[in-house]
Amino acid sequence: MIRFLLTCIVVIGFLILSIPILLIEWIIGKFSPELRDTSSLKIVLAVFRLCIRITGSTVTVIGEENVPKDTAVLYIANHRSFFDILLTYVRVPRCTGYIAKNEMKHIPLLHAWMCLLHCLFLNRDDLKQGLKTILAAIEDIKNGVSICIFPEGTRPKGTSELEILPFHKGSFKIATKTGCPIVPIALCGTSQIFEDHLPMIRPAHVTLEYGQPIYPDDLTKDELKNLEQYTQDIILDMLKKNSADPATSASPAGS
Repeated sequence: MIRFLLTCIVVIGFLILSIPILLIEWIIGKFSPELRDTSSLKIVLAVFRLCIRITGSTVTVIGEENVPKDTAVLYIANHRSFFDILLTYVRVPRCTGYIAKNEMKHIPLLHAWMCLLHCLFLNRDDLKQGLKTILAAIEDIKNGVSICIFPEGTRPKGTSELEILPFHKGSFKIATKTGCPIVPIALCGTSQIFEDHLPMIRPAHVTLEYGQPIYPDDLTKDELKNLEQYTQDIILDMLKKNSADPATSASPAGS
C-alpha cells in the first residue's frame, strides 16, 4: 500500500504544484512551440520515471533500435495496465501524443498537461468526433509529432498475457493516410504492477519489445486491407516469445 500512496502523492502533488509551470509553458509556446514541446516532455518524463522507480519494477527492453529516429511514427501497442502509458512514454525519442479515452479530458490539470504533449481524446461512441480525433492525429504526424494508440480500446479482462482484444481498424488510418511507419509494441507483465492486485502496487518484471517498423507503402494489397490483423499478429508473436504465461512454451526474455 505504501507504493500506491507514494505514487498518488507524486502524481497529485505534481499536478497541483505544476500550475505555475503550466503558465510558463503556455508563454513559451507563444514564442517557440518546439521549445515548449521539448521542455514539457522532459518534465513529464522525469515524473513518470519517478513513478516507475517507486513501483520497484524492472524492465527488459528489446528491439528499441527498430524505432525510427528521423521521422514521426505511429506506435501500436497491446494494453493491459495503466502503467503501459508510463513505461512506453519514458522511452520515446521525440514528442509523442497519446490517444486517450474521452473521459480523461474532464480531469483538471491532467487535461492541460496532456494537451501540451499533443495527446488527443477519442470518443468511441461518436463516429463524427472519433473521425475528428483521427484527422487531428494525422495532422500531428505530418507536423513531426509521433502518435501512440492502444487500438483494443480497453484492457482485456482475462489474466492471460496472450489475450488481445480485436484492434479497431480506424486507428490505422493515421498511418495509411500519412505513410508513416507503424512500430508494433508488445508489453508483458505490466498488469502485475497494479491491476492484478488492486489497489496494491508491487514490483514486477516487465518486458517491452519493439517490432520491426511496418511501412504501409511496402505492404501488399491484402496486407494493407487487413492491416489491423497484420499488426496484431506481429504483436501476438512477440507476446508468445516473451510471456511467462504457462499457455505458451516460449522462454521469457532475459534481463
